Amino acid sequence: ARPLALRRRLSTLHGGADALRKPYPPSHVLTLGEINPNVLSAQYAVRGELVQRAAAIKEEMAAGSANVPFKKVLECNIGNPQAVGQSPIGFNRQVLSLMVCPALLDQPGVDALFAPDAIARAKEYLAAIPSGVGAYSDSQGFRIVREQVADFISSRDGLPASPEDIFLTDGASKGVGFLLSLILRGGGSDGLLVPIPQYPLYSATLALQETHMLGYELDEAAGWSLPISLLEAELEDAQAKGVATRALVVINPGNPTGNSLPYDNMVECIDFCAKHGLVLMADEVYQENIWDGGRPFHSFKKVLMEMSPRPNLQLVSFHSTSKGFLGECGLRGGYFEIVGFDPEVKAQLLKLISIGLCSNTLGQIATGLMVQPPRPGDASYEIYSGERDAILASMKRRATMLVDGLNALEGVTCNQPQGAMYAFPSITLPPKAIAAAKDAGKVPDTFYALALLEATGIVVVPGSGFGQKEGTWHFRTTFLPPESEMTDVVDRMTAFHADFMGKYA
Repeated sequence: ARPLALRRRLSTLHGGADALRKPYPPSHVLTLGEINPNVLSAQYAVRGELVQRAAAIKEEMAAGSANVPFKKVLECNIGNPQAVGQSPIGFNRQVLSLMVCPALLDQPGVDALFAPDAIARAKEYLAAIPSGVGAYSDSQGFRIVREQVADFISSRDGLPASPEDIFLTDGASKGVGFLLSLILRGGGSDGLLVPIPQYPLYSATLALQETHMLGYELDEAAGWSLPISLLEAELEDAQAKGVATRALVVINPGNPTGNSLPYDNMVECIDFCAKHGLVLMADEVYQENIWDGGRPFHSFKKVLMEMSPRPNLQLVSFHSTSKGFLGECGLRGGYFEIVGFDPEVKAQLLKLISIGLCSNTLGQIATGLMVQPPRPGDASYEIYSGERDAILASMKRRATMLVDGLNALEGVTCNQPQGAMYAFPSITLPPKAIAAAKDAGKVPDTFYALALLEATGIVVVPGSGFGQKEGTWHFRTTFLPPESEMTDVVDRMTAFHADFMGKYA
């Protein structure tokens, strides 16, 4: 124990004597009026009010205090396949395991635990990345993975691609953010052409950057087609208002609409952008999710390169590990490829990306595994292709099951999805329901979606969160719950909808 005199002295020095302590100034915390107002105005419906209420219900159920007429909350609000039961692809996870713990490669019996081609792939990556996945990579991403992406694009399109034009990112969303930060100049005078309905990433990012969202409405009656006349009209209107349109966003296959653009329509988009000097931002993350054989996926790069004469176009194409059949949303892997950019602008883009050092390294490896899967003759090919085909075939069956069920509901119409992971039905709400929504301070489709959640545990996203034609109401739902549960999903929706329409008839 310390001597008594020393303890008294320390007590005095460390605040034992109030006379030695200076009072703190009055405490202050940030208020909503003091934070960036653009944050307040930004909205992201996919993780909005419905999801927050669903989370509260799940907490109540876990605590045993919830009085709800269902046993499980079904999250149909977001394309997050593994959250609703999809298993990860085995080969990819084996390679990732070995990358995270390379010492496993030296353990006895490793050959019995891991497939030989998974071991070989991990060794290939580790030879090219001697510092492993725990160190920063180059800002543009691991060279070996960018080479694999370039090979994938070349094989897909039958055209050359360069790893120098590939940038690895934390999912496609981060890549979109980088390009918008590069293209948009601030000051409130720039605009971006975005489809309506759109994925809320775009509207939220534009709100943060004080940029005009120039929405062009897709034609629901024509299968969510993209009329070029609307692009021209929106551009002309923006010019009349002094807004400088900088780029066109096209989501193909579409989110939330599930449409897949025909080749000729893509040619029109390219001509439009070339004519007006716009950057074309092609969000192509659902390219593996094609359900209509009559509408195959074409990349915008392939369409551009096949045009004669070839227009001068600045094109950015995005892809992600989160969608397709992998569903590796949490690994945050993705890339974008740029075409037709000035080398000096490209250097500034790399500088912008380098501010964040690099994308996460496991996501980079996941991207490499996405674009270079096992090939015929490899030890894992049969298992891999079997897992892939089973997932995609099941998704197609689930899509048909869900949309057929939706179209059987009173006042609901829904296009069969040609691609992606979503249905976006239109719903005609009774006047009394719209009035009740107004009394509750809710947008009508949000009112409907909240009632659906409380009655069934099914989480969807109101169409108002994506944008929709004035006077129409929609909601977006995935068809990702397990196939064994889809009949129950449709039955729950059917019973709820009948009660809702009867209540407000």
